[in-house]
Amino acid sequence: MKYSLLTRYNIRLTLLSLSFFSFSGLFSQEKTNLKRCIETGLEKNFELRISKNNQRISDNNFTPGNAGMLPTVDLNSAYAGSLRDRTNYPSGGGAAVETSNISDTGFDAGVSLSWTIFDGLSMFTNYDRLKVLQKAGELNTRLAIENFVATISGEYYNFVQQNIRYSNLKSAVGLSKERLRIVEARYKIGSMSRFDLQQARVDFNADSSRLIKQQETLFASRIRMNQLMALTDVEQQFVPSDTSIVFNKLLSKEDLWSNTLKSNTLILLAEKEKNISILDLKTSQSKNYPYLKLNAGYGYSTDKYGASTYRRQDYLGTSYGLTLGFNVFDGLNRRRQQQNARIQIENKTLETQELELSLRSDFSNMWMAYQNNMELTALEQENVNNARLNYDIAMDRYKVGDLSGIELREAQNSLLEAEERLVQAQYNTKLCEISLLQISGGIAGMMN
Repeated sequence: MKYSLLTRYNIRLTLLSLSFFSFSGLFSQEKTNLKRCIETGLEKNFELRISKNNQRISDNNFTPGNAGMLPTVDLNSAYAGSLRDRTNYPSGGGAAVETSNISDTGFDAGVSLSWTIFDGLSMFTNYDRLKVLQKAGELNTRLAIENFVATISGEYYNFVQQNIRYSNLKSAVGLSKERLRIVEARYKIGSMSRFDLQQARVDFNADSSRLIKQQETLFASRIRMNQLMALTDVEQQFVPSDTSIVFNKLLSKEDLWSNTLKSNTLILLAEKEKNISILDLKTSQSKNYPYLKLNAGYGYSTDKYGASTYRRQDYLGTSYGLTLGFNVFDGLNRRRQQQNARIQIENKTLETQELELSLRSDFSNMWMAYQNNMELTALEQENVNNARLNYDIAMDRYKVGDLSGIELREAQNSLLEAEERLVQAQYNTKLCEISLLQISGGIAGMMN
């Protein structure tokens, strides 16, 4: 009896602590839906903030000056001097004339301008390239946002799934507890054996153990959600507003694939990369033309002489010049670069086609999984209903002594397994839905 009382005390203490840990924060915490989680993550997530900063860099680089279309203006000054000894030898002969410590100094100050007027249209090609890079930066940010929304949506519904599992296991513990109560009552009056009592205790403890392990899984999912939202307190309580996993049964395969070809971010990025390769070819072809550069300046300079006809000379004025040039021969490098650029364009075209084929394969597999899991969900829902009815019948028979404890346990396990398969099918269907929306470029709809 001492062992029985101690066991019951430990079990009750464990259940009490679990119940307190799970539900102490539920009534004090506001429920959070997926939209709010996404909004918090979009604002705080570190990877997204880094991606947005990279986009700002692309925006800053898109300027005419960075493309080489504007002149450069420099303000400069210089001071130089020398201290020398000089010896002059007359051409008609005679003694040399020596002069010591001749000090010459010079000072210059002015402003200079350099401007490439024509470079074979390379500057305009560079400007177009910077514009494409800016658009690619926007697409990279969009891709990062889509990946984040898909990730946090999947984890949100995983958390909902783990909550459902926890509720199912908690219900299973309650059923085992009721069975244990019945066995203990019958054991006291001698209508059941000690074996039946011990087996009921073993099953009850096994269900309690699974409940404890599920608590750990639920905790890990909550930590992951808080990490994705970049919350400082990663252990902060999180209560999802969804208590079940609901998925869209009306997705259209044709519409999704049509949207994929038009809106998939990876395809759009591949097109931008191909455009960059085309512009690289134009940049290389610009070397086939001459270039024209303008140089101009305005400044002041003065020179002081220690031994000269003039003691000092001052200059003030403008300088200017045009440079026209053309590269006649560069070791055939220009031809090689243009050939390589054309090959690169062909490669980008092939990569885009390969990407579309890969997306087509992923899309087809995901669509099949989506349909199958919807069918599995309907089937498992029916199984749960039947398993719950079967357990109710088994419990009624058990209470009147018409069913053994082992048979009741089998009915209970069948119910728990059916509930587990149902929530897994629902979660898998939701993941398929998220993936299909991500591929088709419609993942932003998860935020609505």
